[in-house]
Amino acid sequence: MSERNGQKASSEDGGSKKSKIDLNRLEMPKQAPEVRRRNFDEVATGYTYEMAMEEAKRCIQCKKRNCQQGCPVNIDIPDFIRLLQKGDIEGASRVLKAKTSLPGICGRVCPQEQQCEHACTLNKKGAPIAIGRLERFIADWERGEGIISMAQIAPTSLKQVAVVGSGPSGLTVASDLAIRGHRVTMFEALHVAGGVLMYGIPEFRLPKEIVQREVDYVASLGVEIRLDTVIGINYSLDELLRSRYQAVYLATGAGLPMFLGVPGENLNLVYSANEFLTRTNLMKAYLYPEYATPVKMGGRVAIIGGGNVAMDSARCAVRLGASEVSVIYRRTRDEMPARLEEVENAEEEGIRFYFLCAPTAFIGDGRNNVAAMELIRMRLGEPDSSGRRRPVPIPGSDYVMEVDTVVVSLGTTPNPLISSTTPDLKTSRRGTVLVDDRGRTSKARVWAGGDIVSGGATVISAMGEGRRAASAMHQFLSE
Repeated sequence: MSERNGQKASSEDGGSKKSKIDLNRLEMPKQAPEVRRRNFDEVATGYTYEMAMEEAKRCIQCKKRNCQQGCPVNIDIPDFIRLLQKGDIEGASRVLKAKTSLPGICGRVCPQEQQCEHACTLNKKGAPIAIGRLERFIADWERGEGIISMAQIAPTSLKQVAVVGSGPSGLTVASDLAIRGHRVTMFEALHVAGGVLMYGIPEFRLPKEIVQREVDYVASLGVEIRLDTVIGINYSLDELLRSRYQAVYLATGAGLPMFLGVPGENLNLVYSANEFLTRTNLMKAYLYPEYATPVKMGGRVAIIGGGNVAMDSARCAVRLGASEVSVIYRRTRDEMPARLEEVENAEEEGIRFYFLCAPTAFIGDGRNNVAAMELIRMRLGEPDSSGRRRPVPIPGSDYVMEVDTVVVSLGTTPNPLISSTTPDLKTSRRGTVLVDDRGRTSKARVWAGGDIVSGGATVISAMGEGRRAASAMHQFLSE
Protein backbone atom coordinates (compact mmCIF):
# COMPACT_ATOMS: atom_id res chain seq x y z
CA MET A 1 0.00 0.00 0.00
CA SER A 2 1.32 3.42 -0.91
CA GLU A 3 1.09 5.77 2.04
CA ARG A 4 0.60 8.83 -0.15
CA ASN A 5 -2.29 7.56 -2.24
CA GLY A 6 -4.04 10.88 -2.76
CA GLN A 7 -7.48 9.44 -2.00
CA LYS A 8 -10.43 11.08 -0.31
CA ALA A 9 -13.53 9.33 0.96
CA SER A 10 -16.77 10.26 2.69
CA SER A 11 -16.44 10.32 6.49
CA GLU A 12 -17.97 7.63 8.69
CA ASP A 13 -18.25 6.60 12.34
CA GLY A 14 -18.41 10.03 13.94
CA GLY A 15 -17.27 12.40 11.21
CA SER A 16 -19.36 15.06 9.52
CA LYS A 17 -21.53 13.75 6.69
CA LYS A 18 -20.35 16.58 4.43
CA SER A 19 -16.63 16.31 5.16
CA LYS A 20 -14.18 14.10 3.37
CA ILE A 21 -11.86 11.54 4.94
CA ASP A 22 -8.20 12.18 4.16
CA LEU A 23 -6.47 8.92 3.22
CA ASN A 24 -3.11 10.60 2.59
CA ARG A 25 -1.20 8.78 5.35
CA LEU A 26 2.21 10.43 5.67
CA GLU A 27 5.32 8.35 5.23
CA MET A 28 8.03 8.58 7.87
CA PRO A 29 11.21 10.15 6.48
CA LYS A 30 14.25 7.90 6.83
CA GLN A 31 17.88 7.62 5.78
CA ALA A 32 18.54 6.22 2.33
CA PRO A 33 19.63 2.54 2.41
CA GLU A 34 23.04 3.19 0.88
CA VAL A 35 23.74 5.74 3.63
CA ARG A 36 22.26 4.03 6.69
CA ARG A 37 23.94 0.67 6.08
CA ARG A 38 27.22 2.43 6.92
CA ASN A 39 26.13 3.97 10.24
CA PHE A 40 24.25 3.18 13.44
CA ASP A 41 22.25 6.43 13.41
CA GLU A 42 18.49 6.13 13.70
CA VAL A 43 16.99 5.00 10.40
CA ALA A 44 13.63 6.76 10.71
CA THR A 45 14.19 10.47 11.24
CA GLY A 46 10.69 11.34 12.49
CA TYR A 47 7.92 13.72 11.51
CA THR A 48 8.49 17.45 11.32
CA TYR A 49 5.99 19.69 13.14
CA GLU A 50 4.15 20.36 9.89
CA MET A 51 3.97 16.66 9.05
CA ALA A 52 2.69 15.75 12.51
CA MET A 53 -0.04 18.40 12.30
CA GLU A 54 -1.08 17.19 8.85
CA GLU A 55 -1.22 13.56 9.95
CA ALA A 56 -3.08 14.36 13.19
CA LYS A 57 -5.75 16.28 11.28
CA ARG A 58 -6.67 13.10 9.40
CA CYS A 59 -8.13 11.63 12.62
CA ILE A 60 -11.95 11.70 12.49
CA GLN A 61 -12.34 11.31 16.30
CA CYS A 62 -14.47 8.17 16.23
CA LYS A 63 -17.00 7.76 19.03
CA LYS A 64 -16.17 4.05 19.38
CA ARG A 65 -12.45 4.71 20.12
CA ASN A 66 -11.45 1.42 18.49
CA CYS A 67 -7.81 2.47 18.46
CA GLN A 68 -7.74 2.84 22.24
CA GLN A 69 -9.25 -0.61 22.66
CA GLY A 70 -6.48 -1.98 20.44
CA CYS A 71 -3.74 -0.54 22.69
CA PRO A 72 -2.41 -2.98 25.32
CA VAL A 73 -1.91 -0.13 27.80
CA ASN A 74 -5.18 1.63 26.87
CA ILE A 75 -3.68 5.02 25.93
CA ASP A 76 -6.36 7.67 25.35
CA ILE A 77 -5.39 7.92 21.69
CA PRO A 78 -8.23 10.13 20.37
CA ASP A 79 -7.63 12.57 23.24
CA PHE A 80 -3.92 13.06 22.60
CA ILE A 81 -4.51 13.38 18.85
CA ARG A 82 -7.29 15.95 19.41
CA LEU A 83 -4.87 18.08 21.48
CA LEU A 84 -2.25 17.64 18.79
CA GLN A 85 -4.74 18.89 16.20
CA LYS A 86 -5.06 22.06 18.27
CA GLY A 87 -1.29 22.47 18.48
CA ASP A 88 -1.24 21.68 22.23
CA ILE A 89 1.71 19.29 22.18
CA GLU A 90 2.41 19.62 25.90
CA GLY A 91 -1.20 18.72 26.66
CA ALA A 92 -0.97 15.75 24.31
CA SER A 93 2.14 14.63 26.20
CA ARG A 94 0.29 14.79 29.52
CA VAL A 95 -2.42 12.52 28.09
CA LEU A 96 0.25 10.03 27.01
CA LYS A 97 2.05 10.13 30.36
CA ALA A 98 -1.19 9.27 32.16
CA LYS A 99 -1.02 5.76 30.67
CA THR A 100 2.59 5.22 29.60
CA SER A 101 5.97 6.27 30.95
CA LEU A 102 7.72 5.19 27.73
CA PRO A 103 6.21 7.15 24.79
CA GLY A 104 9.50 7.70 22.99
CA ILE A 105 10.16 3.96 23.10
CA CYS A 106 6.65 2.81 22.20
CA GLY A 107 6.48 5.25 19.30
CA ARG A 108 9.52 3.55 17.80
CA VAL A 109 9.36 -0.18 18.47
CA CYS A 110 5.73 -1.13 19.16
CA PRO A 111 3.92 -3.07 16.40
CA GLN A 112 1.19 -0.45 15.98
CA GLU A 113 0.17 -2.01 12.68
CA GLN A 114 -1.08 -5.05 14.62
CA GLN A 115 -2.67 -3.14 17.49
CA CYS A 116 -3.97 0.44 17.68
CA GLU A 117 -3.54 1.19 13.97
CA HIS A 118 -5.06 -2.14 12.99
CA ALA A 119 -8.16 -1.19 15.00
CA CYS A 120 -8.31 2.34 13.52
CA THR A 121 -11.51 2.97 11.55
CA LEU A 122 -9.49 4.32 8.62
CA ASN A 123 -7.66 1.00 8.38
CA LYS A 124 -10.77 -0.23 6.57
CA LYS A 125 -9.77 2.22 3.82
CA GLY A 126 -6.13 1.11 3.94
CA ALA A 127 -4.81 4.30 5.57
CA PRO A 128 -4.91 4.13 9.39
CA ILE A 129 -3.76 7.15 11.37
CA ALA A 130 0.01 6.86 12.04
CA ILE A 131 -0.56 6.69 15.80
CA GLY A 132 2.90 5.41 16.67
CA ARG A 133 4.61 8.10 14.62
CA LEU A 134 2.55 10.80 16.33
CA GLU A 135 3.41 9.35 19.75
CA ARG A 136 7.07 9.44 18.81
CA PHE A 137 6.75 13.03 17.56
CA ILE A 138 5.29 14.16 20.89
CA ALA A 139 8.05 12.47 22.90
CA ASP A 140 10.75 13.88 20.62
CA TRP A 141 9.22 17.37 20.74
CA GLU A 142 9.24 17.27 24.53
CA ARG A 143 12.87 16.15 24.53
CA GLY A 144 13.85 18.87 22.06
CA GLU A 145 12.10 21.57 24.08
CA GLY A 146 13.61 20.33 27.35
CA ILE A 147 10.13 19.88 28.81
CA ILE A 148 9.15 17.02 31.13
CA SER A 149 5.41 16.47 31.50
CA MET A 150 4.96 14.90 34.91
CA ALA A 151 2.11 12.67 35.96
CA GLN A 152 0.26 13.71 39.11
CA ILE A 153 1.56 11.65 42.05
CA ALA A 154 -0.78 10.55 44.85
CA PRO A 155 0.09 11.14 48.52
CA THR A 156 2.54 8.57 49.88
CA SER A 157 1.09 5.31 51.16
CA LEU A 158 4.29 4.35 53.01
CA LYS A 159 4.01 0.91 51.39
CA GLN A 160 7.18 -0.39 49.75
CA VAL A 161 7.49 -2.48 46.60
CA ALA A 162 10.48 -4.20 44.97
CA VAL A 163 10.57 -4.47 41.18
CA VAL A 164 13.11 -6.98 39.90
CA GLY A 165 14.26 -6.02 36.42
CA SER A 166 14.16 -2.66 34.66
CA GLY A 167 12.92 -3.55 31.18
CA PRO A 168 9.61 -2.28 29.76
CA SER A 169 7.43 -4.32 32.12
CA GLY A 170 9.44 -3.39 35.22
CA LEU A 171 9.56 0.30 34.28
CA THR A 172 5.79 0.30 33.76
CA VAL A 173 5.01 -1.27 37.14
CA ALA A 174 7.52 0.98 38.90
CA SER A 175 6.05 4.16 37.40
CA ASP A 176 2.41 3.09 37.87
CA LEU A 177 2.92 2.25 41.54
CA ALA A 178 5.02 5.37 42.20
CA ILE A 179 2.27 7.53 40.70
CA ARG A 180 -0.19 5.81 43.07
CA GLY A 181 1.94 6.88 46.03
CA HIS A 182 3.89 3.72 46.80
CA ARG A 183 7.64 3.68 47.45
CA VAL A 184 9.36 1.61 44.75
CA THR A 185 12.86 0.16 44.52
CA MET A 186 13.87 -1.31 41.17
CA PHE A 187 16.72 -3.85 41.08
CA GLU A 188 18.73 -4.25 37.86
CA ALA A 189 21.44 -6.89 37.34
CA LEU A 190 23.32 -4.88 34.69
CA HIS A 191 25.25 -1.64 35.05
CA VAL A 192 22.55 0.37 33.26
CA ALA A 193 18.76 0.27 33.54
CA GLY A 194 16.48 -0.49 30.62
CA GLY A 195 16.78 -4.25 30.18
CA VAL A 196 16.20 -5.46 26.63
CA LEU A 197 15.66 -1.85 25.53
CA MET A 198 19.36 -1.29 26.24
CA TYR A 199 21.02 -4.59 25.41
CA GLY A 200 18.74 -6.01 22.72
CA ILE A 201 17.39 -3.32 20.39
CA PRO A 202 20.00 -1.63 18.17
CA GLU A 203 20.82 2.06 18.23
CA PHE A 204 19.51 2.57 14.69
CA ARG A 205 16.05 1.46 15.81
CA LEU A 206 16.01 2.77 19.38
CA PRO A 207 18.70 5.29 20.39
CA LYS A 208 19.95 4.63 23.91
CA GLU A 209 19.62 8.34 24.68
CA ILE A 210 15.84 7.88 24.34
CA VAL A 211 15.82 4.88 26.68
CA GLN A 212 17.94 6.69 29.27
CA ARG A 213 15.66 9.72 29.19
CA GLU A 214 12.62 7.58 29.90
CA VAL A 215 14.44 5.66 32.64
CA ASP A 216 15.32 9.05 34.15
CA TYR A 217 11.64 10.03 33.98
CA VAL A 218 10.67 6.93 35.98
CA ALA A 219 13.36 7.80 38.53
CA SER A 220 11.96 11.35 38.74
CA LEU A 221 8.69 9.86 39.98
CA GLY A 222 10.56 8.79 43.12
CA VAL A 223 11.63 5.30 42.02
CA GLU A 224 14.98 4.19 43.47
CA ILE A 225 17.06 2.27 40.91
CA ARG A 226 19.71 -0.10 42.26
CA LEU A 227 22.10 -1.31 39.54
CA ASP A 228 24.54 -4.25 39.56
CA THR A 229 22.24 -6.18 41.89
CA VAL A 230 21.25 -9.74 41.00
CA ILE A 231 18.23 -11.15 42.78
CA GLY A 232 18.99 -14.81 43.37
CA ILE A 233 22.61 -13.99 44.19
CA ASN A 234 22.88 -10.70 46.09
CA TYR A 235 19.46 -11.24 47.67
CA SER A 236 16.96 -14.04 47.39
CA LEU A 237 13.31 -13.38 46.63
CA ASP A 238 12.45 -14.53 50.16
CA GLU A 239 14.96 -12.08 51.62
CA LEU A 240 13.22 -9.22 49.79
CA LEU A 241 9.85 -10.31 51.14
CA ARG A 242 11.20 -10.67 54.69
CA SER A 243 12.72 -7.19 54.62
CA ARG A 244 10.89 -3.91 54.04
CA TYR A 245 8.91 -4.83 50.91
CA GLN A 246 5.21 -5.60 51.11
CA ALA A 247 5.11 -6.82 47.48
CA VAL A 248 7.49 -7.85 44.70
CA TYR A 249 7.13 -7.72 40.91
CA LEU A 250 9.32 -10.02 38.80
CA ALA A 251 10.29 -8.58 35.41
CA THR A 252 13.63 -10.21 34.69
CA GLY A 253 12.81 -10.98 31.08
CA ALA A 254 13.95 -13.98 29.07
CA GLY A 255 17.69 -13.78 28.56
CA LEU A 256 18.53 -17.47 28.10
CA PRO A 257 19.01 -18.20 24.38
CA MET A 258 17.63 -21.25 22.61
CA PHE A 259 19.79 -23.23 20.20
CA LEU A 260 19.27 -25.67 17.33
CA GLY A 261 20.93 -28.64 18.97
CA VAL A 262 22.79 -29.66 15.79
CA PRO A 263 26.43 -30.75 15.32
CA GLY A 264 29.01 -27.97 15.22
CA GLU A 265 26.93 -25.42 17.11
CA ASN A 266 29.80 -24.93 19.59
CA LEU A 267 32.24 -23.81 16.89
CA ASN A 268 33.82 -20.37 17.18
CA LEU A 269 31.87 -17.52 15.53
CA VAL A 270 28.54 -19.24 16.10
CA TYR A 271 26.78 -16.70 18.32
CA SER A 272 23.45 -16.58 20.04
CA ALA A 273 21.55 -13.43 19.06
CA ASN A 274 21.65 -12.44 22.75
CA GLU A 275 25.44 -12.37 22.82
CA PHE A 276 25.76 -10.77 19.40
CA LEU A 277 23.32 -7.95 20.17
CA THR A 278 24.52 -7.42 23.76
CA ARG A 279 28.08 -6.99 22.53
CA THR A 280 26.95 -4.69 19.75
CA ASN A 281 24.48 -2.55 21.73
CA LEU A 282 25.15 -2.57 25.47
CA MET A 283 28.90 -3.08 25.18
CA LYS A 284 29.05 -0.75 22.15
CA ALA A 285 31.07 -2.90 19.77
CA TYR A 286 29.84 -0.63 16.99
CA LEU A 287 32.02 2.13 18.48
CA TYR A 288 35.21 0.02 18.62
CA PRO A 289 38.00 0.96 19.35
CA GLU A 290 36.48 3.75 21.45
CA TYR A 291 34.86 0.92 23.40
CA ALA A 292 37.12 -2.10 23.79
CA THR A 293 34.56 -4.87 23.22
CA PRO A 294 34.64 -5.77 19.53
CA VAL A 295 32.52 -8.43 17.86
CA LYS A 296 34.73 -10.84 15.96
CA MET A 297 32.97 -11.41 12.66
CA GLY A 298 33.78 -12.64 9.17
CA GLY A 299 32.52 -11.34 5.85
CA ARG A 300 29.79 -13.94 5.20
CA VAL A 301 27.23 -13.85 8.00
CA ALA A 302 24.16 -16.08 8.31
CA ILE A 303 21.27 -15.27 10.66
CA ILE A 304 19.06 -18.22 11.67
CA GLY A 305 15.48 -17.14 12.40
CA GLY A 306 12.74 -14.84 11.16
CA GLY A 307 11.72 -12.58 14.04
CA ASN A 308 12.51 -8.98 14.92
CA VAL A 309 15.65 -10.09 16.80
CA ALA A 310 16.87 -11.84 13.65
CA MET A 311 16.28 -8.66 11.64
CA ASP A 312 18.16 -6.62 14.26
CA SER A 313 21.08 -9.07 14.14
CA ALA A 314 21.22 -9.04 10.35
CA ARG A 315 21.09 -5.27 10.12
CA CYS A 316 23.79 -4.92 12.79
CA ALA A 317 26.02 -7.31 10.83
CA VAL A 318 25.67 -5.13 7.73
CA ARG A 319 26.71 -2.05 9.70
CA LEU A 320 29.62 -3.88 11.35
CA GLY A 321 31.11 -4.47 7.91
CA ALA A 322 29.90 -7.88 6.70
CA SER A 323 30.14 -8.20 2.92
CA GLU A 324 27.25 -10.67 2.66
CA VAL A 325 24.41 -11.18 5.16
CA SER A 326 21.82 -13.94 4.73
CA VAL A 327 18.69 -14.69 6.75
CA ILE A 328 17.82 -18.39 6.91
CA TYR A 329 14.19 -19.10 7.75
CA ARG A 330 12.45 -22.47 7.75
CA ARG A 331 9.03 -21.17 6.70
CA THR A 332 8.01 -18.68 3.98
CA ARG A 333 8.02 -14.92 4.06
CA ASP A 334 4.30 -14.90 4.91
CA GLU A 335 4.93 -16.74 8.20
CA MET A 336 7.78 -14.52 9.39
CA PRO A 337 7.00 -13.09 12.85
CA ALA A 338 9.13 -9.98 12.24
CA ARG A 339 7.39 -6.69 11.55
CA LEU A 340 6.94 -6.05 7.82
CA GLU A 341 8.66 -2.69 8.24
CA GLU A 342 11.80 -4.39 9.61
CA VAL A 343 11.84 -7.01 6.86
CA GLU A 344 11.52 -4.29 4.20
CA ASN A 345 14.30 -2.25 5.83
CA ALA A 346 16.55 -5.32 5.84
CA GLU A 347 15.87 -6.00 2.16
CA GLU A 348 16.59 -2.38 1.27
CA GLU A 349 19.93 -2.71 3.04
CA GLY A 350 20.95 -5.64 0.81
CA ILE A 351 20.25 -8.55 3.16
CA ARG A 352 19.39 -11.80 1.37
CA PHE A 353 16.56 -14.09 2.48
CA TYR A 354 16.54 -17.86 2.08
CA PHE A 355 13.15 -19.35 2.86
CA LEU A 356 12.02 -22.93 3.46
CA CYS A 357 15.39 -24.19 4.62
CA ALA A 358 17.00 -24.99 7.98
CA PRO A 359 20.52 -25.84 9.24
CA THR A 360 21.26 -29.47 10.10
CA ALA A 361 24.95 -29.04 11.00
CA PHE A 362 27.78 -26.51 11.11
CA ILE A 363 31.13 -27.39 9.54
CA GLY A 364 34.48 -26.25 10.93
CA ASP A 365 37.60 -25.07 9.15
CA GLY A 366 39.95 -27.38 11.09
CA ARG A 367 40.81 -24.61 13.56
CA ASN A 368 37.50 -24.75 15.44
CA ASN A 369 35.96 -21.88 13.47
CA VAL A 370 32.74 -22.21 11.49
CA ALA A 371 33.30 -22.35 7.72
CA ALA A 372 30.01 -23.62 6.31
CA MET A 373 26.65 -25.02 7.25
CA GLU A 374 24.59 -27.89 5.97
CA LEU A 375 21.00 -26.98 5.11
CA ILE A 376 17.94 -28.99 4.23
CA ARG A 377 15.00 -27.70 2.22
CA MET A 378 11.56 -27.65 3.82
CA ARG A 379 7.93 -27.74 2.77
CA LEU A 380 4.96 -26.53 4.79
CA GLY A 381 2.69 -29.15 6.33
CA GLU A 382 -0.28 -28.83 8.67
CA PRO A 383 -0.54 -25.92 11.16
CA ASP A 384 1.23 -26.36 14.51
CA SER A 385 0.47 -24.88 17.96
CA SER A 386 1.49 -21.41 16.73
CA GLY A 387 -1.21 -21.50 14.05
CA ARG A 388 1.40 -21.45 11.31
CA ARG A 389 2.00 -24.36 8.95
CA ARG A 390 4.68 -26.67 10.31
CA PRO A 391 7.90 -26.90 8.25
CA VAL A 392 8.66 -30.48 7.18
CA PRO A 393 12.12 -31.54 5.89
CA ILE A 394 12.33 -32.77 2.29
CA PRO A 395 14.45 -35.95 2.22
CA GLY A 396 17.51 -35.77 -0.01
CA SER A 397 17.40 -31.98 -0.41
CA ASP A 398 20.54 -31.25 1.63
CA TYR A 399 23.06 -28.69 0.43
CA VAL A 400 25.98 -26.66 1.84
CA MET A 401 26.34 -22.89 2.21
CA GLU A 402 29.71 -21.30 2.96
CA VAL A 403 29.64 -18.91 5.94
CA ASP A 404 32.18 -17.67 8.46
CA THR A 405 29.85 -16.24 11.11
CA VAL A 406 26.46 -17.50 12.31
CA VAL A 407 23.95 -15.81 14.62
CA VAL A 408 21.24 -18.09 16.01
CA SER A 409 18.00 -16.24 16.73
CA LEU A 410 15.42 -18.85 17.75
CA GLY A 411 13.88 -17.21 20.79
CA THR A 412 14.68 -17.19 24.49
CA THR A 413 13.59 -18.58 27.83
CA PRO A 414 13.84 -17.03 31.31
CA ASN A 415 17.06 -17.35 33.26
CA PRO A 416 16.35 -20.00 35.93
CA LEU A 417 18.22 -18.16 38.67
CA ILE A 418 15.19 -16.85 40.57
CA SER A 419 13.03 -19.95 40.11
CA SER A 420 15.88 -22.26 41.17
CA THR A 421 16.31 -20.31 44.42
CA THR A 422 12.56 -20.02 45.06
CA PRO A 423 11.07 -23.55 45.23
CA ASP A 424 7.49 -22.37 45.88
CA LEU A 425 7.42 -20.25 42.71
CA LYS A 426 5.62 -22.34 40.08
CA THR A 427 6.96 -22.36 36.54
CA SER A 428 6.08 -24.04 33.26
CA ARG A 429 8.16 -26.69 31.51
CA ARG A 430 9.71 -23.86 29.48
CA GLY A 431 10.78 -22.13 32.68
CA THR A 432 8.29 -19.28 32.42
CA VAL A 433 6.64 -18.12 35.64
CA LEU A 434 2.98 -19.10 35.94
CA VAL A 435 0.56 -16.26 36.74
CA ASP A 436 -3.18 -15.63 36.83
CA ASP A 437 -4.97 -13.06 34.68
CA ARG A 438 -3.81 -10.25 36.99
CA GLY A 439 -0.15 -11.26 37.11
CA ARG A 440 -0.24 -12.95 40.52
CA THR A 441 2.19 -15.87 40.92
CA SER A 442 1.87 -18.97 43.11
CA LYS A 443 3.95 -17.21 45.77
CA ALA A 444 2.20 -14.85 48.17
CA ARG A 445 2.86 -11.13 47.59
CA VAL A 446 4.68 -11.80 44.30
CA TRP A 447 3.51 -10.78 40.83
CA ALA A 448 5.26 -11.20 37.48
CA GLY A 449 4.98 -10.07 33.88
CA GLY A 450 6.77 -9.51 30.60
CA ASP A 451 9.07 -12.06 29.00
CA ILE A 452 9.57 -14.01 32.25
CA VAL A 453 5.90 -14.96 31.82
CA SER A 454 5.49 -14.96 28.01
CA GLY A 455 8.94 -16.30 27.11
CA GLY A 456 9.41 -13.48 24.61
CA ALA A 457 6.93 -10.99 23.18
CA THR A 458 6.71 -7.29 22.33
CA VAL A 459 7.62 -4.24 24.41
CA ILE A 460 4.02 -3.06 24.50
CA SER A 461 2.62 -6.45 25.54
CA ALA A 462 5.13 -6.51 28.41
CA MET A 463 3.96 -3.04 29.38
CA GLY A 464 0.33 -4.16 29.21
CA GLU A 465 1.05 -7.04 31.59
CA GLY A 466 2.83 -4.59 33.86
CA ARG A 467 -0.16 -2.24 33.94
CA ARG A 468 -2.55 -5.05 34.88
CA ALA A 469 -0.23 -6.31 37.60
CA ALA A 470 0.35 -2.79 38.97
CA SER A 471 -3.40 -2.32 39.30
CA ALA A 472 -3.70 -5.62 41.19
CA MET A 473 -0.72 -4.80 43.40
CA HIS A 474 -2.15 -1.38 44.22
CA GLN A 475 -5.42 -3.00 45.24
CA PHE A 476 -3.52 -5.42 47.49
CA LEU A 477 -1.40 -2.66 49.04
CA SER A 478 -4.48 -0.54 49.70
CA GLU A 479 -6.33 -3.23 51.66
